[in-house]
Amino acid sequence: MNTPELREQCAQQLLASLDKAKSLTAFCGLDGFVDEIVHLVDKRYDAHNFDRVPTIAKFAERLAGAAGRSTNVEMVNKITKLGGNGPIMANALASFGLQVTYLGNLGYPNLHPIFDEFAKRSEVHTIAEPGHTDALEFEDGKIMMGKHDSLKEVNWANIQSRFGREKFVAKFGSADLVGFVNWTMLPYMSDIWESLQTEICPTLSGPRRKIFFDLADPEKRKQPDILRALELISKFQTYFDVILGLNEKEAYEIGKVYGITPKAQTPECLSLLAREIRKRLCIDTLVVHPVTYALAVSNDTVDLADGPHVGIPLITTGAGDHFNSGFCLGKLLGLNNAMSVLTGVTTSGFYVRTAQSPTIPQLADMMRNWPVKE
Repeated sequence: MNTPELREQCAQQLLASLDKAKSLTAFCGLDGFVDEIVHLVDKRYDAHNFDRVPTIAKFAERLAGAAGRSTNVEMVNKITKLGGNGPIMANALASFGLQVTYLGNLGYPNLHPIFDEFAKRSEVHTIAEPGHTDALEFEDGKIMMGKHDSLKEVNWANIQSRFGREKFVAKFGSADLVGFVNWTMLPYMSDIWESLQTEICPTLSGPRRKIFFDLADPEKRKQPDILRALELISKFQTYFDVILGLNEKEAYEIGKVYGITPKAQTPECLSLLAREIRKRLCIDTLVVHPVTYALAVSNDTVDLADGPHVGIPLITTGAGDHFNSGFCLGKLLGLNNAMSVLTGVTTSGFYVRTAQSPTIPQLADMMRNWPVKE
């Protein structure tokens, strides 16, 4: 599952692939957010000191207690950073040394300043204003409070008019990795996928490449919309090796859409669920990343790896996107699923401990100095 021998072997292969990583290309999109990482005040002692609301359950109790009356909740901004599943994942891929092109809603007509550093390490194109997220972080999870109105401008017509059809075809048709993420928040993403499959995919040539999808918490979307998205993802397998990434909650939601009910919420049952979902989709790889471990399924074989121990995370928003970038890095470098999952959990673990995206040497170092619970 995750042994010192596997970590050492993976570290060696990653370090041996530094030059290869720099030659790889990625084309990702299509969202963009300004994220404010927020703690909620439970008790304030003075202008500078307070106790935070520790858990989602405690926050829920406070809100329930205000029913029929009212309450005040103070939010303390801890970090303002680039956000959105796409920019976070693409930024992490760039940290590995990949040549990244990003297309999304990062400010229009001018790039929002929060993305300036990202634009220095990647080729960035923007077609609409960013969304905004207040990420309420707790010790046991996070609540993402989003403003999404500008995401309606991310559609096939604007991509062609504001970015350029030929430029899109060139990037989409040549990148070693194509990544489309945050389907849930982009109301026209399925229409974009359908346009690609009817207008562009039949003209593709050359070797098969990899394409990655992340639905991003589809709970609020209707079942027919989710089924349509899954069907479109399946159809991309004709042209690409398809990878679908899910967190644990999303895996159970997709299982429900397919009428699959696991017996329990255990790694064994989640592995069985992942195998069944991959069978329904007929895609190359399905990867599921709960908080403390992750697993990948290809050819009905499950590979699982525990993540590094992190006592109190410095940040959790973006952890899943960093896992996805690490897993995709492994697959692009030709690592097997076990090592790719290990690369994913190490990338995520490094990020939540440091609030920084790791380089490949930093991944190797973490694998060789694996954090353990004392």
